[in-house]
Order: sequence, then structure tokens, then C-alpha cells
Amino acid sequence: MYERIREKLSILADAAKYDVSCSSSGSDRKNTGKGIGDTGSGICHTYTEDGRCVSLLKILLTNFCIYDCAFCVSRSSNDIKRAAFTVEEVVALTMNFYRRNYIEGLFLSSGIFKNADYTMERMLRIVKKLRLEENYNGYIHLKTIPGASEELVTEAGLYADRMSINLEMPTESGLKLLAPEKSHEEVKRELGLIRDQSQMYNSERKLIKSTPKFVPAGQSTQMVVGATPETDKDIMHTADAYYKDFSLKRVYYSGYIPISHDSRMPVIGTQPPLLRENRPYQTDWLMRFYDFEVKEILNEGHPNLDMEIDPKLSWALRNPQLFPVDINTADYKMIIRVPGIGIRSAQKIIAARKFGRLHIYQLRKMGISYNRAQYFIRCADSPFQLTEPEPIQLRKTILQNSKSKYRTGAPEQLSLF
Repeated sequence: MYERIREKLSILADAAKYDVSCSSSGSDRKNTGKGIGDTGSGICHTYTEDGRCVSLLKILLTNFCIYDCAFCVSRSSNDIKRAAFTVEEVVALTMNFYRRNYIEGLFLSSGIFKNADYTMERMLRIVKKLRLEENYNGYIHLKTIPGASEELVTEAGLYADRMSINLEMPTESGLKLLAPEKSHEEVKRELGLIRDQSQMYNSERKLIKSTPKFVPAGQSTQMVVGATPETDKDIMHTADAYYKDFSLKRVYYSGYIPISHDSRMPVIGTQPPLLRENRPYQTDWLMRFYDFEVKEILNEGHPNLDMEIDPKLSWALRNPQLFPVDINTADYKMIIRVPGIGIRSAQKIIAARKFGRLHIYQLRKMGISYNRAQYFIRCADSPFQLTEPEPIQLRKTILQNSKSKYRTGAPEQLSLF
């Protein structure tokens, strides 16, 4: 028995690694003292909103699937070893791993076997048994099955902390090319259902305190980047629309990994293009926290993100008329748009300048990347310049400075801005 479960775990945990939309919650489900687990203590191998690293048991219920999506390792035509957990096996694994302190939460997805409702019903039974029979109060992220009935999806939302459904491709045309059996309309229907139910439960809770929580950590989706010929502009406009229309917590971008020899798929070697995956995340961050519109970063003149420099720096170089920014007089919204200055540093600048004009040494102490920001700001003791450097020359200078850091053994972290 033990060997059989271990073999299933090996197969289905490996198959689940391609789904990247498993960041943790922001959920505040609490232990009442009668159960096991507490999302408040965090959830490893992913990160909470406050930066804690937490651990999830990340598995598929099964890698059997009736669909034949060209980009998916579990597609029906792929000659791989198949396995499926029973409901009781997933419940037992979760509780045993949690009691041994191996995990702090569960991420459960599945291939679709028989039909959507058959699969969704089994996933629902798992989360109900965990909550109602095992009194498990830890974090649960449940993938919604496209095409499942409203009743099953709605009931699952009462037991999961976060739910997500994969958009797969950024555009309907790209999805039809590689997964003709799927549709964005199914995804929109279920995202809209969860959004509406969440709003309804939140409204009722204002009047009736005992109203149960519904998907308290919100919902998310995932797109594969690089499998179809969409531009970065197409990708980010899709993400922006789904954020606005469905109140998503996150959109995840998964760099295409070559797992088939299908003629419809691009040939990119054996490694996914990590920068091609990283740049959309950086742009997403600018949209959600830095008040950028998609059209400012990506437009008809610049449909793709620059692979040499991050999108914030790229935007600044394309808008030299807005710089340099006077740190001592500019408003907060303009300061956070300066390359090398993040949100916390900008907040420190706003607070500190109430007590006097800021100098270079003070900015360095605040943690800004002055080597990058110096070209876009002026402070009390900035050196006087008759003319500002041209964007093309400035780009070369910044790139050379970054490369020299790698050569001297002090690499600049590949980070957001």
C-alpha cells in the first residue's frame, strides 16, 4: 500500500509542477481551538503577501485527461505513466504531511477524467472531508475545472481559501490553435461566478456576522507565455482586462516549456526563456502597485518588452521629457516612477523631506538604487549638468554599469526595478 501511494505521489506531484499559480493566500481563516491548522501561521516554496516562505502539498488528483492540449504534459495523446488518487488518499496525505510539519497547506489541481462535473465533484469531496471531518483549518488552493456546474463551483468556494482557473493562452485564437476543445468563455463564466458569489457573501456578512466566508483569498488565473505568437502587448492587455473585470488577486505567467514535438509549437531549445517570463511579471507589478497603464508601457510603437532592461527603465528612457525629477518637490506618484526607486523608498523620501532638503547620502541610506536613479533625479547636492544625456547613450551607460558589476563580483540582482 505504501509503495503504491508513494508512486502515485511521485507521478502526480511531478505533473503539478507546471502550474505556477500557487502563491499563498492573504486568507485569515483561523483555528477555533477545535481543529487542526491555521492559515494565519503562513503557508514553503511559495510566498505570502508579507514575504514569508511557506510550504504546500502541490499535487494533481489525476493526470488522466480527456483533452489533448498541445502544451500540456497530461494531454490525452501523450505517452506517459498515468495515476489517480482516491478522495481518501488525498485527505490522508494532507493530514499526515501536515502533522509531520512537512507542509502548511494544500494546492490541488487535476486533469479532467470522464467529464468536468465528475472531476469537480471529487475535488469538492476532498475539501469537504478536510474541513468537516478532519477539522483542517489550514490553507487550501483549489483549481476550478472548466465547464463544471455552478452548484459544484459555488459549494467548493465555501471550503477553499483561494480558487483559480487557467486561461491557458492570452487570446482565444491562440487557445483554439493549441487546445481547440477549450474556450475562454468557460473560464470567464466561472471567474464571473466566483466574483459574484464573493460579492454577495461579503454583502451579507455586513448584515449577518455568521455568514460563511467564500473564497476569502480571492481567485487567480495563469497564462502560458511564448507558446503562441501573441505580443507582450496582447498578453498584458488581456491580464489588465481580467484584473478589472473579475477582481483577480493575481495573474501568473508561465514560460512555455517544450514538452512535445507538435508542429504547432515553437522550437526554443530545452530551457524556457526565463526573461520572457520575468518581464510580464515586472510589468504586472507596475500595473498593480505603481499606477501604470498598460498603454504607457506597451503600445503599437513598442508591442514587446525589452529583454535587456526592465519595463520601468524602458518607459523612463522613452519619456525623457518627464525627467529629471526633483526629489524635494515632486509628488509621490512621480517619484515611484523613477527607475531605482521602489514604493518603500518613495514613502521614506516623502516623510524625510518634511524635515529639510534631501542630499545624495540620505537617498543612499534610504535604500534606493542610486547608481540607476541618479540619471533621472535631482536633489540638494546633485552635480550641475548643462545638458541631460541622450536616452540612447544613457541606456548604454546603464547597461555597461550593470555588466561591470557582474565582472567585479558584485552582481546586480535581477529584481523588479
